[in-house]
Amino acid sequence: MRLELQVTFRDMPRSDAVEAEIRRRAAKLEEFCDRIMSCRVTVETPGAHKHQGKLFAVHVDVKVPGEEIASTRRHEHEDVYVAVRDAFDAVRRRLEDYVRRTRGDVKRHEPLRHGRVVRLFDDGHGFIEDGEGNEYYFDDAGVVGIGNRLVVGTAVEFLGETAAQGLQAKRVTAHKAAG
Repeated sequence: MRLELQVTFRDMPRSDAVEAEIRRRAAKLEEFCDRIMSCRVTVETPGAHKHQGKLFAVHVDVKVPGEEIASTRRHEHEDVYVAVRDAFDAVRRRLEDYVRRTRGDVKRHEPLRHGRVVRLFDDGHGFIEDGEGNEYYFDDAGVVGIGNRLVVGTAVEFLGETAAQGLQAKRVTAHKAAG
């Protein structure tokens, strides 16, 4: 890390063992991203809780170029080490997403295709024809956001993919009629 790790204990005594665990986990974050500029960790015991035991809350905030990545909520647990683990795991996942975005590795979704339902069968499957004459198989599991059932001739949007059995339509949605 370019800047020193900052660990703050609130409403509780400082613990060398907990701080050592935090330092270990913060160092592991560098395996996922070597551009970390700072890391602030707050460990506290929140006041007045309806919970019987003493809870520890941990919040981790990491700065990288152009972004601040934080555990999105306070991670609370009766075991301070579990709270530390959960908070760092949340930040690690968000840090991995940041690295993928900056590398351009973010998954690109295929554009939606347009077509019409050309055949339907009683057991909930059918076929959609796109503008190029290709037919895509679909079933009820792939139809989303439709209050009523599809009928032959319904204009639809869908994600098309090639499967072992041929062309298949996923995430099929009906076009709303303008009116």
